[in-house]
Amino acid sequence: MRYDLNLLPVFVALMEERNVTRAAERLRITQPALSNALNRLRETLRDPLFIRERYGMRPTQLAEEMAPMIGAALAQFDDLITGQQDFDPAKATRCFTLAPNSYVEFVLMPSVVARLRERAKGIKLRLVPYGSDLAETGVISGTTEMVFGRIIDPPDNLVVQHLMDDGLACVVRAGHPEISDSISREQYEAMMHVNVLPPGRLRAGLFQALGRQGLKRDVAVSVTHFLAVPEMIAVTDYCATLPRLICRGLARDPRVKVVPAPVDLGTFPVEMAWHVRYRNDPAHRWLRTVITEVAKTVSADVALKA
Repeated sequence: MRYDLNLLPVFVALMEERNVTRAAERLRITQPALSNALNRLRETLRDPLFIRERYGMRPTQLAEEMAPMIGAALAQFDDLITGQQDFDPAKATRCFTLAPNSYVEFVLMPSVVARLRERAKGIKLRLVPYGSDLAETGVISGTTEMVFGRIIDPPDNLVVQHLMDDGLACVVRAGHPEISDSISREQYEAMMHVNVLPPGRLRAGLFQALGRQGLKRDVAVSVTHFLAVPEMIAVTDYCATLPRLICRGLARDPRVKVVPAPVDLGTFPVEMAWHVRYRNDPAHRWLRTVITEVAKTVSADVALKA
């Protein structure tokens, strides 16, 4: 039997998006064109493939069985084509959509942008919110090229790479009347605290670290971004517990100072993930290398100063 290979990307898009509108937008075709392609697939395979439900489309058993084979075949074809392409960063022009959590946006992205300015002025970045889960970032469908943060339970179509680890420290007012170069457990638990509630898994990691040590906090105020912390700390005698690399950035503010956490709160991983279709994309691979280099440099620098 002869098959129309043009229909396979339609199948993959519907499997990953589970939504006709999003699949059509991803493929840059109209919804009627996508529906027509789906009907042709159904006729060829003699199966409905996708069944409409309240919140999207549910694949049939045949679709579930076919998906790994079709996805692997298209990925191999992409690898063959992109692997033959030369990539010159100095001449390249491309815009990458990245979804860093607020930590990565603050800690790594400025250095990444500086590297691109030096090596590849035609490579531009568009940063979008990390959101509360991987589906919101767009990385599962491939519309977002990379996602950064703590990657929990990734699906099979994502490649995950560990970038670095970071620890935790405390930030207090530079003229704090009770805290000099260190903070005791008793002082920590007696103080009021500023808590950061970014989206994603970062906040859960801090709560878990405190719980493992049985360290108590009396939270006076919760903010949504690290940049709000020095403004709160500068006018109070509160304390904030933050990643060390965040603390290093905030320490440039003369109104605050960084001190070690009263107990060892351990470390947390920082990871990068991308859709399998980008695995051998030359430009994508080059950018991943740049980001890996930046993460290595930044984490080594903070380790020396710890």
